[in-house]
Amino acid sequence: MEKKHIDWANLGFGYIPTEKRFVANYKNGAWEDGQLTSDATVTITECAGVLQYAQTCFEGMKAYTTQDGRIVTFRPDLNAARMEASCKRLEMPVFPQERFVDAVVRTVEANEAYVPPYGSGATLYIRPYMFGSDAVIGVKPANEYQFRVFVTPVGPYFKGGVKPLTIRVCDFDRAAPHGTGHIKAGLNYAMSLYAIMDAHRQGFDENMYLDAATRTYVEETGGANFLFITKDNKVVTPKSDSILPSITRRSLLTVARDYLGLPVEERPVAFSEVADFAECGLCGTAAVISPVGKIVDHGKEICLPSGMNEMGPVTKKLYDTLTGIQMGRIEAPEGWLRVIR
Repeated sequence: MEKKHIDWANLGFGYIPTEKRFVANYKNGAWEDGQLTSDATVTITECAGVLQYAQTCFEGMKAYTTQDGRIVTFRPDLNAARMEASCKRLEMPVFPQERFVDAVVRTVEANEAYVPPYGSGATLYIRPYMFGSDAVIGVKPANEYQFRVFVTPVGPYFKGGVKPLTIRVCDFDRAAPHGTGHIKAGLNYAMSLYAIMDAHRQGFDENMYLDAATRTYVEETGGANFLFITKDNKVVTPKSDSILPSITRRSLLTVARDYLGLPVEERPVAFSEVADFAECGLCGTAAVISPVGKIVDHGKEICLPSGMNEMGPVTKKLYDTLTGIQMGRIEAPEGWLRVIR
């Protein structure tokens, strides 16, 4: 299929409508088969559950053109499993995991012309999501739901190269113990918007959230997990029941252990330890790893030895290896790449 005439090298990280998206409705206790449609609009009642009580969850993933010309997506089974967990926590009907993966594949296939070519620096972002669609005025779960998947070509998250971020220790809490921090719910992101805009107004790139119970342990940012490197090259990532289980983070830990031979620890990380780390990064689907150069704790600066000019050496190896796997330059572990074309 001929590619669309898009300036791939200069794409930003934003929404561009494509030709097809997948839609399935849940009514009378069952999911319909679903279909691809060219209609990008969503029509729901003014009293829809998603509008009244924020009953919605979503996923984020990408499709890539590999070095040998295949179109693949990365570990969609884990996105399907995470959406199932989100649905159960929000009293929403589960869209079966195998059907989730099939809907993703069908949507990418239908928009093959929008998958950026290998080497362009761009990818196809995939957004599966679900929401309560029928009228709900009392505080209760909706009775009807819609599951949708759309795709959009996006450029690299950071234009002009990856530069280490300056982040602050945030006075707001991201998620409470026994709350919803471990699921990918829209409500978690809505509550983070004021905090991130406030950080930007203060001159910071992101927030470091601490645990809400004691404010002594590192949790995550508004949209990414933390990854730390010790001075003896151990990879450490925070462990908490209120952290979103990032697929990128889990993949990076496997890369560190199995590809780079590095020791890995997933454990509670006290904020008092942060000054002793050699490198720090934020990991997620959009950027894979965003390096952190400086953390500011109410005026006190913690400057990572890796500096403010480039990724630290271990972080760079992790980034290069995972992106190499995603782009087909490095052999992937079994099951990591779902070949679409």
